[in-house]
Amino acid sequence: MHTDQPRKIKKAILPVAGFGTRFLPATKAQPKEMLPVVDKPVVQYLVEEAVASGIEEIIFVTGRGKRAIEDHFDVSYELEDTLVEKNRHDLLETVQKISSLARFSYVRQPVPLGDGHALLQAAHLVDDDESVLVIFGDCIYDSAVPASRQMIEAYEKYQAPIIGLSEVALEDVSKFGVIAGEQIGDKDWKVSRIVEKPEPAAAPSRAVAVGKYIITRDVFDTLATMNHGKSGEIRLADAFELMLEQGRPIYGRMLEGEWLDTGDKFNFLRATISLGLKHPEIGEKLRGYLKGLSL
Repeated sequence: MHTDQPRKIKKAILPVAGFGTRFLPATKAQPKEMLPVVDKPVVQYLVEEAVASGIEEIIFVTGRGKRAIEDHFDVSYELEDTLVEKNRHDLLETVQKISSLARFSYVRQPVPLGDGHALLQAAHLVDDDESVLVIFGDCIYDSAVPASRQMIEAYEKYQAPIIGLSEVALEDVSKFGVIAGEQIGDKDWKVSRIVEKPEPAAAPSRAVAVGKYIITRDVFDTLATMNHGKSGEIRLADAFELMLEQGRPIYGRMLEGEWLDTGDKFNFLRATISLGLKHPEIGEKLRGYLKGLSL
């Protein structure tokens, strides 16, 4: 472990260029990241989590049809004027908070060539001696300590790339990237390899990547050398594999809290119910409704 202090992590990259085909037709004309869980779009939960973890600048990697995300984090003068006229100062404050959460910048991924390729589009906005938080668009965490803060703490300890992890049931491992390695204490792993979507019998563990990472300049440099990975795309997992083969350390942090994956219809509904039950306005009503269902 190093003793010299690394630069504090102040930037987060959110790749949001994907098509959201699992949610068609809802995503035909709007980004899947803008689908609301209760009363907030998924992407706002992620931005709020990053900001609560000390992030000051959010870099979105967008694609075609993602303008709604830019508009959401921008100032909306017409809406604000209307709310002032109607004397809805509670809602005005809620709306104004969004655009002042962080500094926002946007880069485009013109063609969908993989998650690693998406990150490369933002590499010029990150200094050479700077590491960044990466949050993919369907990984909400409901936790006492924000998941991104847990990731940053792990980075401050190891000063190496960090993969956010959760433990899943054995029958679910085939949906994820599963890590192999050595457990350090109760929360951390020193990663030796990453197995993409293994059959349960072949899975090296039940620890899977949830879509939150901290990447160093090394990771960008590795991605930049890759023409395309195994799948014909430039993928973050392939870059990690290359770095591990070269003996460069990568760590995993088992995240505490409830992982609310919003990547498919069932889990999206589960996240909505879970956060709906905690919502001050509708929580009790929803609990009563669910108790009254005759299933």
